[in-house]
Amino acid sequence: MARSTKPAPSRTPAARESATKPVAKPIGPKRAAAIKPAATTPTARTPAAPKAAARRTKSTKLAAPSYRLPDLDEAKLDKAQRALLAAMRAGPRGAGLNLRGPFGVFMHAPAFGALAQELGAHCRFGTSVSPRLSEFAILVTARHWRAHYEWHVHAPIAQKAGVRPATIADLKAGRAPARAAADEKAVYAFVTELYGKKRVSDRTYVRLHKLFGDAGMVEFMGILGYYALVAMTLDAFRVPVPEGAALPFAEPKI
Repeated sequence: MARSTKPAPSRTPAARESATKPVAKPIGPKRAAAIKPAATTPTARTPAAPKAAARRTKSTKLAAPSYRLPDLDEAKLDKAQRALLAAMRAGPRGAGLNLRGPFGVFMHAPAFGALAQELGAHCRFGTSVSPRLSEFAILVTARHWRAHYEWHVHAPIAQKAGVRPATIADLKAGRAPARAAADEKAVYAFVTELYGKKRVSDRTYVRLHKLFGDAGMVEFMGILGYYALVAMTLDAFRVPVPEGAALPFAEPKI
């Protein structure tokens, strides 16, 4: 019998591909459990996050700005400067007083410095305002002005006088001290309202007046005024904190 000469039907491309492609073997339960999922490709933001955090950390560790006045050598002070230094050491600050901080600035204008330091000695040691509330108000002032040296000196003094560490931490961070004593909250409300609004409401005034009375209110304004003067002096002349001490605040950009 003769063979048929009819050609075989041609396959479609899809049919040819399925015929040549190997058939995958079914995967058993054990093998399926052993297969690890492919690692996901990190997005563009993923590696940037740690770097951003590092930049934020670095920005709070700024170098201290350079002092704007010449350093003074105690052995080379003139007559007026020596008299001022002797007067300050003879007062309540004691013989250990040195030429750092605002006192080093005062020495460059001893006539002014003599008046300023005398007012300062009275405001710190001679008023009817308790040391705890006085030091609390000084810290609020130092935080308002970002006065590094003022904060560095008075934060430990305030804690020793009875201001709680948590309250000091709140003030340093710029937060209202939620767990402060009631009289400290009255001081905080008065000082922040006066600094922020340049006025004080009757309610805020009466609240503090109940604690201090007329004479105490006048003295308290002296404390705020003197330590605002000191803070501005420290900031304008870039008075440094002692070597090795960290700046308590980030430097404002100007």
